[in-house]
Amino acid sequence: MTAPEQNSGRRVLTGLVTSDKMNKTVVVEVTRRVKHPKYRKYINRRKSFKAHDEENVFKAGDRVVIQESRPLSRSKRWIVVGKAEA
Repeated sequence: MTAPEQNSGRRVLTGLVTSDKMNKTVVVEVTRRVKHPKYRKYINRRKSFKAHDEENVFKAGDRVVIQESRPLSRSKRWIVVGKAEA
């Protein structure tokens, strides 16, 4: 993963493609584990991002790496960098 490392200051996330029905856009769901402040139990937090996929390569179920970018549309601020390993 050399492309995200070159652009320092931009966030890089790994997530699962949940929808590929739009043209040149995929919806990526990123899951992170956080500890509950009161109960000290780990819980999963999910957030969805719309990411730019120029060649419509990625399909639902693929694990991908996305990188923050300039605004590409009203709701799209991420670019798919590539497939995540394992």
